[in-house]
Amino acid sequence: MSETRWLDGDEQKTWRTFLWASQLLHESLDRQLQRDAAMPHTYYMILAMLSEAPGRSMTMTELARLVRSSASRLSHAVAKLEAQGWVCRGKRPGDARTTVATLTDEGFAAVAEAAPGHVEEVRRVLFDRLTPEQVRQLHDIFGAVLTNLNSTNGS
Repeated sequence: MSETRWLDGDEQKTWRTFLWASQLLHESLDRQLQRDAAMPHTYYMILAMLSEAPGRSMTMTELARLVRSSASRLSHAVAKLEAQGWVCRGKRPGDARTTVATLTDEGFAAVAEAAPGHVEEVRRVLFDRLTPEQVRQLHDIFGAVLTNLNSTNGS
């Protein structure tokens, strides 16, 4: 068994700063969307990804991968979105095994209405305090982290 590679002081401070900032960022975005659009951030992301897809549709497998969700968690969320009339599900023509999620016109209207407040909150809690150089650095840093996580998790 190899020896534990403990975090040094700077790494520990950075790690905790990241943890608290990411938690508070997610909570802030979720609160804003709940307050202004009556939907959690997770549902907004599903609607937004569908709104950007060709024909506003994609398979549930593709959608789960894109929003970083398990199939069962996504299925539960999409069922809630279906109940609101924002998404509908159906089988892919000629492939009864594949389920396709499609954003309805009502769902598109809901995400379009929520988007301005959401982007304003993203700007307020993240980008307004950063310089353009810091934005580039943040992109590079999280791009490297995401690449590592994708390769580690087989995504």
